[in-house]
Amino acid sequence: MATSQLRRSLVLVGWTIGWLLSAQALWAAHINTRPAATRKTGHIHETQRARRRMGHLASHRATVVHTASLHAPHHRRYVERFHTSSFAADVTEGDITAGEDPIVRQAAVDALGNMNGTVVAVEPDNGRVLAMVNQRLALSSGAQPCSTIKLSVALAALSEGLITRDTEIELGRHSRMNLTEALAHSNNAYFEALGRKLGFDKVAYYAHQYGLGELAGDRIAGEQLGSYPDEVIPAKSGGVGKMCSFGEGISMTPLQLGAMVAAIANGGTLYYLQHPGSPEQVANYQPKIKRQLDIAPSIPELSDGMAGAVAYGTARKLHLNFSEEEILGKTGTCSHAGTRYGWFASYANTSAGRVVIVVFLQGGRPTFGPKAAEIAGKVYRGLYDHAFFAAAPAVPSSTATIVPTRP
Repeated sequence: MATSQLRRSLVLVGWTIGWLLSAQALWAAHINTRPAATRKTGHIHETQRARRRMGHLASHRATVVHTASLHAPHHRRYVERFHTSSFAADVTEGDITAGEDPIVRQAAVDALGNMNGTVVAVEPDNGRVLAMVNQRLALSSGAQPCSTIKLSVALAALSEGLITRDTEIELGRHSRMNLTEALAHSNNAYFEALGRKLGFDKVAYYAHQYGLGELAGDRIAGEQLGSYPDEVIPAKSGGVGKMCSFGEGISMTPLQLGAMVAAIANGGTLYYLQHPGSPEQVANYQPKIKRQLDIAPSIPELSDGMAGAVAYGTARKLHLNFSEEEILGKTGTCSHAGTRYGWFASYANTSAGRVVIVVFLQGGRPTFGPKAAEIAGKVYRGLYDHAFFAAAPAVPSSTATIVPTRP
């Protein structure tokens, strides 16, 4: 009996000890699940290791994401690099000047300064080249006309009856623009749309009528020919739209642009440009007409946009130097193969001292159309200060004869 009671007592004690040990184990396990940061210990626990590892991974991931975001396409910034200088030491070296107007030439030389470019001044009523500064560049094979090609495209669209100065073209969901504003602000989308409406054949036909793709001068020594493509440029290069907004695929010379703007200024007569080489040639000068252009009805439609470019648009820097007379013009800026081009073609809308000024610049970042307009303003300032606009044209145009275009 005593033995049985002893055995039961031992079992009860064992069971109690077991229960206590199990409860202690559960309590210890519960304590171990608490955050490592709440336990004071000198050892690194698994939770701390995990947190440090996760923190390291998170930091690394943030670095990777940040780096990736910097190199993402929408953050990538293309910086165009130019290889041609915007400045030149002596742009007048080798120029033939004996037959030029000394007042016009001096004004052009002073205005151009050390810029890498050329200034061509033309008498619009007879085609005489009054001055040609940096003749090596002026007589070269030309360059992309940039936005000055818009003059030719606008005349083509007006001649075809597609638009008037007030016709608005839808450029986007909430954007519309007419010809006057498109010329003044040199809107590319407008002229791309206009070019697509015209089509390449009509665009090319009118461009050739206005003198592109052929020599502008009559026996001007050293003059080279620009180029106009026989077919539309590939779609990957922008097609006819890019040809009509930027002059893509076209090479135009300052003389060709000067002859076209002279025809706009005089009402539609495209003269052969002539550059007299001596005072005797000036005295015996005879104008030569290349062809009559049927653009007289379109000129008032066009001129508002050209006036707007100078008054409040892309050529407004001209007013930094000259504002006494109304100037109408068109800028152009683009780049090709590491060289930037800056164009400005204009004419003074006066009854005396009429003149066409073409400025063409080439170089790097300081070169662009508004800079060319600023230089033109300096030319007009020099002419005005020497009473050029108070003098009647020295050479009459009434004796001009039409000379057939030579191939």
